[in-house]
Amino acid sequence: MPDETLTGLTASTLADRAYRAIRDAITTGELRPGQKVTERGLAERLSVSPTPVREAIRRLEQDGLLERTGPRTVQVATFGDVALQDLAEVEVALRGMVARFAARHASPEQLDHLDAILDEADDLLILLKQRQQAGQELSRHLGRLLDAMQRFNEVVESCAHNPVLVRLLDQTRVFSGRERRVRLLEEISRNHRFGLDRYGNHRALVRALRAGDSTAAEALVTEDARGGLGDLLAAPKASATRS
Repeated sequence: MPDETLTGLTASTLADRAYRAIRDAITTGELRPGQKVTERGLAERLSVSPTPVREAIRRLEQDGLLERTGPRTVQVATFGDVALQDLAEVEVALRGMVARFAARHASPEQLDHLDAILDEADDLLILLKQRQQAGQELSRHLGRLLDAMQRFNEVVESCAHNPVLVRLLDQTRVFSGRERRVRLLEEISRNHRFGLDRYGNHRALVRALRAGDSTAAEALVTEDARGGLGDLLAAPKASATRS
């Protein structure tokens, strides 16, 4: 096992990385509901000592993703549809709060950055439509579009200037970034118009942020988040992450 002191990483950073890695394994199904795991087994899986894994497990227990079964063993919690819907409501509410804070604190430079990202996304949408009509391959350009929208969301979160709120949001997301992308790509492969009915809300959000209209910003993001999560929860469970 590597000596973590040589990596220059703090115990807190290692615990954060372990937390995200275990959480991703749970949300993508690598660790299945009801599966028992040990601190040592997870530490070996992540090539770290048991100490940061122990802290990560503690946080995941608080999140309700792991359940204690013994002094050094836990199992992956089993979530029903109701629990997932409840978790989605928490994520929707927190994303709305992020937008509310962003309307109060966004700088002109950040708002210009958001507009620039949407300009890039508009160009990619045009290109994707052209390639689709020509029967050409779409995956690379579609990946670039999803990357752009991820950057847009990250800038909105930075506009809030509230790291505690953003961290809470990160801990309560229904899907990890990887599983969300897999699900999006699967849905878009079935329906190339998937999600485009909400795309216009992004421009409206930037206008609300520029106007400092926190109520409108929160309403726009809440509507978009509720629709997006609802669609992804209703979709068949992603299989690509389990292969």
